[in-house]
Amino acid sequence: MAALVVILALACLASFGFAYYLLTTRWDPTMPHKLHTSADENAQVVPFDSFHGSPRQYLPSEKFLSYLPHSGLHNQRIALENAIILGALTNRTVLVPPIRLGSKPLRYVNSESLRHDLAISGKTGLRHCSRIRSHFLPPECFDYFDYTHISPAWLFNLTVIAASSPLIFLDDLSSGSMPHLPVFDIFTLRDSAPYQYRFVDTPHNSSSKYTESIYIPDLARHPHRLLEIGTLFGSSRLRLRDKSNKMLRTRVRECMDFSSPQLVDIAGAIGKAIGVPYLGAHIRLGDGRFRANGKLIVRQVWWKLVHDILHFNASEALRLEQTFQLPLPTSSIEPFTNPPLMNDSRPRLPLIDFSASNLRCRGRRHASSHLAVLNSPLFISTDMKNAARDPLFSGFLRTFPCAFFLSDFPAHLQRLENLQNGYDGTALMPFLPPLLDAMVVGRAWVVAGTDGSTFSQFVQDVLWTKHHGLDIVERG
Repeated sequence: MAALVVILALACLASFGFAYYLLTTRWDPTMPHKLHTSADENAQVVPFDSFHGSPRQYLPSEKFLSYLPHSGLHNQRIALENAIILGALTNRTVLVPPIRLGSKPLRYVNSESLRHDLAISGKTGLRHCSRIRSHFLPPECFDYFDYTHISPAWLFNLTVIAASSPLIFLDDLSSGSMPHLPVFDIFTLRDSAPYQYRFVDTPHNSSSKYTESIYIPDLARHPHRLLEIGTLFGSSRLRLRDKSNKMLRTRVRECMDFSSPQLVDIAGAIGKAIGVPYLGAHIRLGDGRFRANGKLIVRQVWWKLVHDILHFNASEALRLEQTFQLPLPTSSIEPFTNPPLMNDSRPRLPLIDFSASNLRCRGRRHASSHLAVLNSPLFISTDMKNAARDPLFSGFLRTFPCAFFLSDFPAHLQRLENLQNGYDGTALMPFLPPLLDAMVVGRAWVVAGTDGSTFSQFVQDVLWTKHHGLDIVERG
């Protein structure tokens, strides 16, 4: 009995000591979390509030439009585009929520549930999580470092748009960030499915995947000061036929390339490090159906580069595919008899003569003059981790011995390590490489992308065309 009493007493003391340790480290403001935040005293803080400005006074006659973002970055970007256009066409100030970055996006659910999810996804009152020194996090901090919010004004160049179409940047979508209006002054357009509503500028209705069409002039006549819309993602969400409306959409989309000064600087430095014009491949494999069809996607992009861009004919490409042993989607699949050509409307630049880059190639260059063009530098942008060691890319790398990934530029990536988000104190390093990756491949002389990927579409239609001084490609 005495021994049991001693053991229980020691257990109580240990529990008290552990609880005291967690309590004191939880509120310790002197040192950020070593695993997740920029501990360097020279950390460059990316401001959040400065983009939004001081709280403005709303005019009595001012009308507003809000929407509910969800899913990955590019669905959020498309929703932002649509909201800005719709706000301009209905003469309303758009309430712009922050962009959510991270491995755990908020998926689409009906608008009532999504509004609740967004309202509680902010980090107001949780700033202490970024200052915890312990590896043991309190419950409210468990997912604190899985995502972050950044201002769209930091990521995109919205200055020109904001001059003609009023925007108010919100800290989050909690009630405290929204204009305080009586219930009778708010009209909520509730959706229960992702493709329920689309918005049209002509009364003529045509078949589409959307179940209901809303005439934009009717929407503009709503007397309510706040018009709350649910999801706005989807390139065809707005069906515009009026010429001036199409021009507005073009102006908005032209502002949607990544314009963060820090990212632009690093992407340009990587391009200079490669040293010569290079080919680009954007290969999305990291999630959903793209992961399930990885071998087919890699093979399709390979064919676009070899057959459509570098002009090897079909029989030559088939021999190269066999020579370099590209992984096939299934053991019984037949070689391509009708090569998958790049079927898009992007402007095309003539192929130039590539000279050898100063960078050291990871493989041995092809000695045959017939294969010399395959020695061209190739930058591969992908969401597959450790792609250089992944068997999926083995045939790719045998074909293109001078292929590079973002991970081949550690000195440039290191410049991201000092960036700290002024919103929540988290380090931005875990969230920015995919953006930087896309910007580097967007600077390539020509890019082959992944069919069906909004990310690849964005790289080819916006980043690539803007970098080359061409008009962006319109879709929707």
